[in-house]
Amino acid sequence: MELVRGQDRDRYLSALYAPDDRRDALFALYAFNAEIAGIRDRVSEPMPGEIRLQWWRDVIASGDPRAGAGHPVAEALLAAIAAYRLPTAAFDNYLEARIFDLYDDPMPSRTDLEGYCGETASALIQLAALVLDAPEAASHAELAGHAGCAQAITGLLRLLPMHRARGQCYVPRDILAAAGMTAEEFVADGESQRSALVVQAMIALAREHLGAFARQAGAMPASLRPAFLPLALTGAYLDRLQRGKDGMSSLRKHLLMLRIASRGWR
Repeated sequence: MELVRGQDRDRYLSALYAPDDRRDALFALYAFNAEIAGIRDRVSEPMPGEIRLQWWRDVIASGDPRAGAGHPVAEALLAAIAAYRLPTAAFDNYLEARIFDLYDDPMPSRTDLEGYCGETASALIQLAALVLDAPEAASHAELAGHAGCAQAITGLLRLLPMHRARGQCYVPRDILAAAGMTAEEFVADGESQRSALVVQAMIALAREHLGAFARQAGAMPASLRPAFLPLALTGAYLDRLQRGKDGMSSLRKHLLMLRIASRGWR
C-alpha cells in the first residue's frame, strides 16, 4: 500500500473505494505494476532489466507461494494470484510487453501502441476487475481494453518530458510520419509546431478510446467501478494536456473519483 501511495497515487485512491477484503489484492497488483514500471530507472543497460523481468516471469509461473520469499511485492502478488485464481498468462504477456520500456526503439505503429497498452494498462484493469467481481469481469474485457488504452496513452503523454530526456519515443511511427517527423526529431525537438501536432494527434487517440469506453461504461456494475476509477481523471488530464499543462490537485482527484464511485458513468 505504501509503495502504491508513493508511486501511483491515482490507483492508490481508486483502491480505497474497493471493499476492504479486496484491497490487499488490488494493492498487490498495483505495487507489481509500479515495481515493473520502475525497472528502467534502476538499470543502466537493457539486459539487467530483461533479467529482472525474467525473474518475475519465473516466480509467477512457478505457482509456488515460496518463490517470492523475501520480496514483499512478489509475496503479496502470489497470494493474490492464488486467492483469486488470476490467469498467469496475463502476467506473462504484461512482462513481455514491458521489455519495450528497456530500449529506445520507436513504437512501430498505432496498432503496436494499442497492443502495448492492452497488454499493460488494460490487462491491469481486467485483473483488478477479476479480483472485484470475477463473473462480471469476464463480460467487460472490451471495456477494459478501451479504458487501458485511454489511460496509458494519457500517461505516456504526461511522462513525455522524462521520455525525451531518456531518448525514448512511444509515439507510433505512422503518427510521426503524418506530421513529417522522425522519432529522433520528435525526441530532440519538443517546441516545434510539428511536435505540437504529434502531441495533439496522441491526445485525439486517447480521447477516441476514452469516448469508446464512456459509451459502454453506463452499464458497468457498481462492483467493478473501483477497477476503472482512474479513468475518472483521464478526461481532465487530457484537457490540461490540450492546454499545455499537467498535474491536478488532490482535492480535484478526490472529487472526480467520488462522483464516479457514487453514480457511475452516465
